[in-house]
Amino acid sequence: MSAIRKIIHVDMDAFFASVEQLDYPELRGKPVAVGGNRERGVVAAASYEARKYGVRSAMPSKLAAKKCPALIFVKPRFDRYKEISGKIRQIFLEYTDLVEPLSLDEAFLDVTVNHFGLPSATLIAKEIRQRIKNETGLNASAGISYNKFLAKVASDLNKPNGQAVITPEKAPAFLEKLPIEKFYGIGKVTAEKMKSLGIHNGFDLKQYSLTFLTGRFGKSGLHYYQIVRGIHNSEVKPGRIRKSLGVESTFEKDLMNLQAIQEKLKEKILPEFFRRLERSKARGRTLTLKIKYSDFSVHTRSRTSNEPIPIEGMEAMTLDLALQEDIIEPVRLLGVSLSNLCRSGEPGEQLRIRY
Repeated sequence: MSAIRKIIHVDMDAFFASVEQLDYPELRGKPVAVGGNRERGVVAAASYEARKYGVRSAMPSKLAAKKCPALIFVKPRFDRYKEISGKIRQIFLEYTDLVEPLSLDEAFLDVTVNHFGLPSATLIAKEIRQRIKNETGLNASAGISYNKFLAKVASDLNKPNGQAVITPEKAPAFLEKLPIEKFYGIGKVTAEKMKSLGIHNGFDLKQYSLTFLTGRFGKSGLHYYQIVRGIHNSEVKPGRIRKSLGVESTFEKDLMNLQAIQEKLKEKILPEFFRRLERSKARGRTLTLKIKYSDFSVHTRSRTSNEPIPIEGMEAMTLDLALQEDIIEPVRLLGVSLSNLCRSGEPGEQLRIRY
């Protein structure tokens, strides 16, 4: 029998907003939204003071302003967030090489075997959180369990600035009581579908057979059947495969015609897109133009090449993709992305980026 794994999921508390409050003391204790403004855009992150009013990430900023009239909007500073994220990542790597980042503000760590030979994952998580606080001034929460799924769920239990443990002995009862929308990987749409079937918590989900779940949810049915029984064998993978790289921007005023679209592409979107390509050294075979209209409908235009697309040809290709679109409504967002990524000189292999 293999040894029980010790997995930690570390999740920074309101990371982007907390960084802004750290750097600008006048924002501390106040409701802060990173991204967007009172008229348009999307909230990228909300401070806990803002969350009390119902403000959440991915919420239209106009709605956020209605929910919280005192809300303070600040522009995101991703270079600063990446800088602090890098410092946190170095703390993780002092304990284990098995670190799998999910984003700038969260990661899985496998500490079953760790650099210090420490036996307790709970104490390791506590020590890591304290070091993050001492070295960055920010709070982190953590979940500890024997697999990634349960560690992820556990990290939400005592937020902010807390941690929780789900042991193998406690997992069955815990999962039976867990509301279905709290299962990591079950989104809003799937949760509603499950509730329509009478599945409101883990106990309800556990009553259905594998045959039933795969019949209703396809391949995901096996995943749901396993996780409600505490089975999740995915390993912590330090190497991540990036599938695409892109830039998009929501504009304060809608773009009304093709000329305005092309100007924004050349002046704002493409320069940042090329900067990110240069930093990542990414190359790819599919270039995609994304257009979101004022009615929130999204259209995409793509072009795929047998070989990596040369950077010097991407601007002309992007503008040509814009020409192919009939501008039927005012445009609120533009985006450009590169996918089918590969290493330089290896057109058939996806780009593997170690963070």
